[in-house]
Amino acid sequence: MILSKYNLKRINVPSLELPGAHLFDLPKKVLQFGTGVLLRGLPDYYIDKANRNGIFNGRIVVIKSTDTGTVDDFDKQDNLYTIYSKGFINGKEVSEQVISSAISRVYSAAKEWDEILEVAKSPDLQVVISNTTEVGIKLVKEDVRKRPPASFPGKLLAVLYERYKTFNGSADSGLIIIPTELIVDNGKKLEAIVLELAHLNKLEPAFMDWLENNNSFCNSLVDRIVPGRPDKALREELEAGDGYEDNLSIMAETYSLWAIEGDDKIKKLLSFAQADKGIVITPDIDQFRELKLRLLNGTHTLCCAYAYISGFKTVKEALDDVHFTRFITQMMFHEIKPAIPYKIDETVATDFANKVLDRFRNPYIRHEWLSISVQYTTKIKMRVIPLLLNYYKICNTVPVCIALGFAAFIRFMQIKAVGSEQYTGTVNNEEYKVTDSQAGYFASVWGNPDSDAVIKKILKNKDLWDADLDALPGFTAAVAGQFNQIDRGEIYSFTSKLKQ
Repeated sequence: MILSKYNLKRINVPSLELPGAHLFDLPKKVLQFGTGVLLRGLPDYYIDKANRNGIFNGRIVVIKSTDTGTVDDFDKQDNLYTIYSKGFINGKEVSEQVISSAISRVYSAAKEWDEILEVAKSPDLQVVISNTTEVGIKLVKEDVRKRPPASFPGKLLAVLYERYKTFNGSADSGLIIIPTELIVDNGKKLEAIVLELAHLNKLEPAFMDWLENNNSFCNSLVDRIVPGRPDKALREELEAGDGYEDNLSIMAETYSLWAIEGDDKIKKLLSFAQADKGIVITPDIDQFRELKLRLLNGTHTLCCAYAYISGFKTVKEALDDVHFTRFITQMMFHEIKPAIPYKIDETVATDFANKVLDRFRNPYIRHEWLSISVQYTTKIKMRVIPLLLNYYKICNTVPVCIALGFAAFIRFMQIKAVGSEQYTGTVNNEEYKVTDSQAGYFASVWGNPDSDAVIKKILKNKDLWDADLDALPGFTAAVAGQFNQIDRGEIYSFTSKLKQ
């Protein structure tokens, strides 16, 4: 049987937390841009937990912004889905299985924009959450009266404008907007784009005042590994044990963090924060952001291509290999940690790095490197370039592990166009798909068979990196040398020399 509201009464699994009937009647307090597994596995998980504990008492309306795929599975399952979380806390194995009822409805922006604008008019609405990936928070000069606008900031502005008109600009009709996209100062950047877009659309001055004075854009950071749906074998095993089919189920690690930048007023309004210690509302989230962005995400990004080229499909597989473990350990503790561009206590940084390694080794999480490679170039720019530049500032020498990570990235992006906006690469006689907004550029530069010239051109490209990486002493030569070893199949020639 399929998971649904009707079939809940037929599910009898002692370890499974089922939603109470009263939760389906809670008002819609949150508007969420994005249906992705990270949102469903972290912010939505927290809100569901708060609802179960009678704290927040509000459900989520989700907007599917992209044109690909459908919302059929959400409709069929009454927006219910299972979260399986497993991991270790202080060496003790911890597991949890919950059917989340946090989501009330999922609307397609392309097909149901009028219904979405009706949600904007609701007096119950309090919060907006988003995760549209790192490329989602950008200015697109467009008419926000389109139905719908193309960009995420355009859609958000249209929602806010509709709300402003509905409530005649009342002070208490403003919303708390919390983007979770992994870019520095995501709230401030989103606010700046929305304000600029409002000016471009020549919206009335009174609305501009309301937008700035009565809405709160909060910087935030999310940290939880949520690989997504269990693989086929595990899914069949879980569904056989649970007695129901779930096409929206997700796996997640036990560790979780949602750091939100805000004052006591924000903390009071976001009452769901009381439900879990993983939610931290504080005036400054920089330390949380830098630790996560560099030691977790930066490490993921720098390891991704190297691991995939080495033949590893998942993070756990890579961490089981002695050569790879040497590489990641050396890079984290001797190159990334000292180069974090923020003053962090040495003990705190070391503790976080050790926890990252433990999280990567989690045997219950199948986190695929190809999933991590999505929007690879943007991730390199946001997560790695500040580390690289700061390492040179401190040490004025080549960070050899980062150079290897860069070389593997460039080899991974040795791709070709196979159709309209579709690109593939080949490694170990296996073809893989590349999803990257800069894929066209890489396919173009690789029209040149001279790899040294291509590498130099890529590293010099300020449009990609906001810096000329070729100007860093010895970096281009180091990357080219590592690239050539990878190209010759000598994948372990460098890491075999590292100390265990």
